[in-house]
Amino acid sequence: MPNVKVGYIGLGHMGRGMALNIARHGFDLTVFDQSDDALAPLVEAGARRAASIADLAQNVDVVFTSLPGPPQVESVVFGDDGLLASISAGQAYFDLSTSSRALALRIHDAFAEKGAHMLDAPVSGGPAGAASGDMAFWVGGDRSVYDEHLPVLLAMGDKPRHCGPIGSGTVVKLANNMTGYMILASLAETFSTAVKAGVDPLELWDALRLGVVGKSSPLDMLTKQFLPGQYEPPAFALKLAFKDVNLATEMARDLGVPMRLANMTMADMTEALGRGLGEQDSRAYLKLQLERAGVTIAVDPDELARRMNETTHRT
Repeated sequence: MPNVKVGYIGLGHMGRGMALNIARHGFDLTVFDQSDDALAPLVEAGARRAASIADLAQNVDVVFTSLPGPPQVESVVFGDDGLLASISAGQAYFDLSTSSRALALRIHDAFAEKGAHMLDAPVSGGPAGAASGDMAFWVGGDRSVYDEHLPVLLAMGDKPRHCGPIGSGTVVKLANNMTGYMILASLAETFSTAVKAGVDPLELWDALRLGVVGKSSPLDMLTKQFLPGQYEPPAFALKLAFKDVNLATEMARDLGVPMRLANMTMADMTEALGRGLGEQDSRAYLKLQLERAGVTIAVDPDELARRMNETTHRT
């Protein structure tokens, strides 16, 4: 049986499943939640019920929290008799909540003053994944602390990943969620246009799965040009892509369908053409966003190929 003592705070839809998996893997587990109903399954599984946050923190080696958001995390950490008041040097704290990067940095610095460790470790998988262990953990913070407590993470989910320094896990989680909703918004534009033009939505969905976008992840569309920062020679010229998007937005205007995202894309493509990028790859217009953000992206092609090969073998 693992000898590390684990504390878990927050036993809602996500936390309950993860905490139960910790208990099932034989860890000495102490739990705290304001709801007696939430605590009951964990106590039945052999976990000890803490009388308070302070009681929990003073009797474990590592603490995990799964909370609704920044206000709850801040209260648990900085509130009266919260984690910060009770944590000791050498202890570790993983926040599994989807929270704020700024708050993670603030907690990390406060813990460091006491010789303790804080890592932000938001998760992806939903309540079903929390129960089954089909979970991704995106972790930011000290790599050695991550490695030390990796067995506990693996007890909760099968896909933990160290993403970089403190705050990196939160950045990845927020980027993941934001990307998903932005993709959905763009699909709402394209579907609304096609349906107004008379195409059945189910037929459209089924047909789009046969094309480039439908056959692979949108992330795969970044691998040959955007991530390496190599837009020549073009796989498909920007001037030709502009023609296609222009025709699509023209059709939408004829149908009276607002296309906010498509129009912003058209604006960037138009500017890129004005800068003489028409003969470069169709993704060259993405360079304008990097310029506005003041960042450069040019990953090593060999390392990118290695990561892609790893992913292929995992799936």
